[in-house]
Amino acid sequence: MQYFTPGGDLFLGDCMPFFDGQTFHLYYLLDEGHHQGLGGLGGHQWAHATTHDLRRWEHHPLALPITDDWEGSICTGSVVRHAGTFHAFYATRARDRTQHLGHAVSADGITFRKTAPNPLLSAPPGYVPTELRDPCVFPGEDGRWHMLVTSRLAEFPLAGRGGCLLHLTSDDLWRWEVGGPLLVPGGEPGYHCIPECPDYFVWNGWHYLLFGQRLRTHYRMARDLNGPWLRPPCDALDGGFCAVMKTAPFGQGRRIGVGWAGPRRDGRDDGAMLWGGSAVFRELVQRPDGTLDTRFPPELAPEGRPVHGLTLEALTPGCAAEDGRVRLEALATQEVAALDGLPLDCRIRCRVIPAPGSARFGLGLRGAGRYESACDLALFGHTGAVALGQERLEGVGGLDQPLTLDVVLTGDIIDVCVDGRRCLANRLPERRGDRLFLFCEGGRVVFEQLSVEAL
Repeated sequence: MQYFTPGGDLFLGDCMPFFDGQTFHLYYLLDEGHHQGLGGLGGHQWAHATTHDLRRWEHHPLALPITDDWEGSICTGSVVRHAGTFHAFYATRARDRTQHLGHAVSADGITFRKTAPNPLLSAPPGYVPTELRDPCVFPGEDGRWHMLVTSRLAEFPLAGRGGCLLHLTSDDLWRWEVGGPLLVPGGEPGYHCIPECPDYFVWNGWHYLLFGQRLRTHYRMARDLNGPWLRPPCDALDGGFCAVMKTAPFGQGRRIGVGWAGPRRDGRDDGAMLWGGSAVFRELVQRPDGTLDTRFPPELAPEGRPVHGLTLEALTPGCAAEDGRVRLEALATQEVAALDGLPLDCRIRCRVIPAPGSARFGLGLRGAGRYESACDLALFGHTGAVALGQERLEGVGGLDQPLTLDVVLTGDIIDVCVDGRRCLANRLPERRGDRLFLFCEGGRVVFEQLSVEAL
């Protein structure tokens, strides 16, 4: 399921993973034509796949289809199980573009029945009626059920802002009381200050709140649902090509996140990402201080056939290779080495040892010529930033220490895991070269344990 796309003119949109103790369910929005269904309303419906081991998956009929004329799209939501019944909470975009909350139930988590009244809830006074979606429902430590909903305050002192997570509570999952905003995160003016697709969970004494802005997944952490919510130094769990990640537990002490990566418009490397595409899985890792890392789930990381006999060429004089190690000395310039003959679809792994103070180093992927073109996976030792083409993460930290790089190239997707601590993906359809560049600027770096597998 890693990088799964439904096929044809159908794509995978917002994901809603759920674990019932034995089965991992992946509910997701089935998208037609990149949000063009039903005249641009979306026309989304909930599709569904399940697994017990993350390796073998079974696809099921639609879990929540459009069934009424007023429904323009069945939007993102969440699933909980209580007293043997699965409860799905979702949003519906009506034909007039107002948004409303819905509720459906199921005995098996596969076939759901929408409940009455439908809609269950509409925007309360003081909130914009076209912004009420993505309900995230969870049990609270107070014995009540809680719901967080993407919304926007109708009146807010800063222009173009006011996006918030509206907080509701219930004793029985049927009758809900509207509270106030749990979080008003701010952000840029307009649409992108709205926190989308919220996710909430408690893990080893920490409370986590995830939400998307500009499709990037950000998180906050607290010791209590009521906060204060702390913003970690690197609060983005991934870039825009793992859009609006939501998570679910899996097995003992693990947590799996799923987002999506849309293709680029017109098949160009500089084209905007289209809505809906392929599934992207991550495993969340909790650090001792409570902050979160991400890595490739091992069950979903592709394995291929080792490629031997790759030829290394030093493109600049400050490159040296011996005993399987490549050393670049670039104290006052840029040094580059190249390997030829990489398969288009492959997995690249290596260990990188930067000297203290090394400014910029990394891998040039799918390159051509004498470093004529490539997608640079660049690590910035001074600032703690990671860049993969136009995609970038700030505040990663630890990039001045020995680390590992794990890179998957499949189709136009380039997916990277840095040191098992942070992932970043991109889609670059025009990059087709078969050269791998190793580079360093303003420092010294050693690459070792380099391996390439054809996928």
